[in-house]
Amino acid sequence: MPAHTITQQEQDALLKAAQDASERAYAPFSRFFVGSSILTVSGQVFTGCNVENSSYGLTNCAERTAIFTAVAAGADSGLLEIRAVACVNRDGVPCAPCGACRQVIYEFGPDCVAVYRNKEGKITQTPIAELLPEGFRLR
Repeated sequence: MPAHTITQQEQDALLKAAQDASERAYAPFSRFFVGSSILTVSGQVFTGCNVENSSYGLTNCAERTAIFTAVAAGADSGLLEIRAVACVNRDGVPCAPCGACRQVIYEFGPDCVAVYRNKEGKITQTPIAELLPEGFRLR
């Protein structure tokens, strides 16, 4: 199945929602404030921010926070399917989903498109399957 696509208007709205969420990030250790937003197949938008912890392994990334918030809210009637995910750093530096987030995104949206600022500093849309080739999924 081909990757989902989103319009420029949807991309702009997701980036704004993610940027707003980055203002709520709790990152006292890394000082890397990340916000994320997801767009579900039903058109709902959920946001999340990174939340660090002194026990660094307990830190949660923005993308996973947004996804887990959607699941907890019963998005898409409890069968969450993501069309798009946006990830931004509060300060506008390159910021793509990490490997753990790529796997979680893939679980809920194998045809999802990720929107982020690439290493050249440009906003890009990339299918999650390109960011995580051979992603694992039981369903």
